Amino acid sequence: MPAHGRSTAGLELRRSTIGARSAKTRAVSCTQEAALTADPPTADPIAASAVPLKAGYLDDTRRGRGILLMCLAFMLFTALDTSAKLLAEELDSLQIAWARFVGHAVLVAAVVMPRKGTRVLASSNLRLQVVRSAFLFASTVLNFIALRYLPLATTSSIFFTVPLVVAALSVPMLGETVGWRRWTAIAIGLGGVLVIVRPGSADLHWAVGLSVCNLFMVALYQITTRKLAARDHSDTTSLYSPLVGTVILLPFLPWIWTTPSGPLAWTLLCLLGVFGGIGHWVLIIAHRYASASLLAPFVYTQIVWMTLSGYLVFGHVPDIWTAVGAVIVVASGLYVFHREQVRKVER
Repeated sequence: MPAHGRSTAGLELRRSTIGARSAKTRAVSCTQEAALTADPPTADPIAASAVPLKAGYLDDTRRGRGILLMCLAFMLFTALDTSAKLLAEELDSLQIAWARFVGHAVLVAAVVMPRKGTRVLASSNLRLQVVRSAFLFASTVLNFIALRYLPLATTSSIFFTVPLVVAALSVPMLGETVGWRRWTAIAIGLGGVLVIVRPGSADLHWAVGLSVCNLFMVALYQITTRKLAARDHSDTTSLYSPLVGTVILLPFLPWIWTTPSGPLAWTLLCLLGVFGGIGHWVLIIAHRYASASLLAPFVYTQIVWMTLSGYLVFGHVPDIWTAVGAVIVVASGLYVFHREQVRKVER
């Protein structure tokens, strides 16, 4: 081959390698951000599949460790919602949300600030960062208010419709293509929500509307997270997520603040951010030990933890309609995930 040909081929090879590395970096950054900041049902199993597995960790023991960590993460998320519901008996929901944001912000800042200082606040798209964090703020507040009135099993069952809404919104907002199979699964999953809430029933509580609004806020939060993944570093996005909610609620604190009644309430208030932050960290580690396709079904173990917590702590027993609706939602979500994996292989 002539020298000029070898030089051109080598240049193209280097460009291809750099492009591949850049794409991999963006994918991992997106995954880490989703896991660090999103609420449990918003964890994106498709994006999480981009997290590279540790070498040699494909044996049954390592995969089992990933599954156990996945279950632990969603137990921590259940502890977060259970604590918020307990605190709602004596504290304002906005105060509880503020404590959750502050705890999360302190945890993230303790990790990223020593390495980057104030440079971590530099964003290439500050407006989108604020909008995305506002979606997280709205979803958290809506969820905590709904938890004041609804059983844990009901809110979590509705919440698990988020992947279906994200798939639907990805068409107009991200330009993605959704085939007829996934559209059918989305429609069936939303039908499962109707089974849970039973519009027109005498038992329908107005707070169910808050849970439904919440799932749309979380879906928009996930969509904007994907848009930001290629623009800002995950450390920056992780810090803005709780910071914006903290700042929004701070001016209202003198009017909504109620001093917790005792040590238990103080402890739960301080642990809100810890449960969320550590839960997301454990979620990241789980995806380093096992693939997203293996871990995806275990996302729905949170329905089990929420049901147990609701019964043991509050004496709530889900009715037959909630159970049937939850099964429909879970089955639809798993099918949508399966179809996305099939499309990924076909591409």
